[in-house]
Amino acid sequence: MLAIAGGKGGTGKTTTTLGLSRAFDEEILAVDADRDMPNLHSMAGVERTDDETLEPRRHPDDPTVSVLSPPPGIDDDAFERWLRTVADDNRHAVVDCPAGAGPDAATPLRVADAVVVVTQLCAPALRDAAKTAAMARALGTPVVGTVVSRARLAPGAVEELVGAPVLGTVPDEASPVLAQPPVRAAYSRISDTIGLKT
Repeated sequence: MLAIAGGKGGTGKTTTTLGLSRAFDEEILAVDADRDMPNLHSMAGVERTDDETLEPRRHPDDPTVSVLSPPPGIDDDAFERWLRTVADDNRHAVVDCPAGAGPDAATPLRVADAVVVVTQLCAPALRDAAKTAAMARALGTPVVGTVVSRARLAPGAVEELVGAPVLGTVPDEASPVLAQPPVRAAYSRISDTIGLKT
């Protein structure tokens, strides 16, 4: 299970989750771990999974990607059990983590095998990215790298601040972002760098 995390909202975690899920050359389960404001399903163009069975919804444009939303009204303990069940699925899982440093953000980091931190090139986002990386390490989960969104180049200071290599940058493009060839190409390069050994 690969967690896509970042301390600040709006940095591109959900876009990166879906972009990488579509770029990997494997069956992928794209999982929304944001219980308060799940929106991965909306970006993917599928209905939210909100029934008893919680069957993933197939991405309309990519048959290798299924999208799974968190169960509604689930408590903290049940949420962690749910994530661990998802991690045991035969498909590789890429998890869209909630922003912040609270228990909701810590749970998917604790369950994941590895973490990719997403940030923009602004001081608040970079500070929060460093905090997220530190939290992941404190939970015993390795940080495999950083994705810098809405940028074409990343200064070397990003690697030093986050303590992990920059896996790639994703250019700022018009919506729908994931339909833009430069964005798709960026996530393809990043997915090749990460691989699915995590």
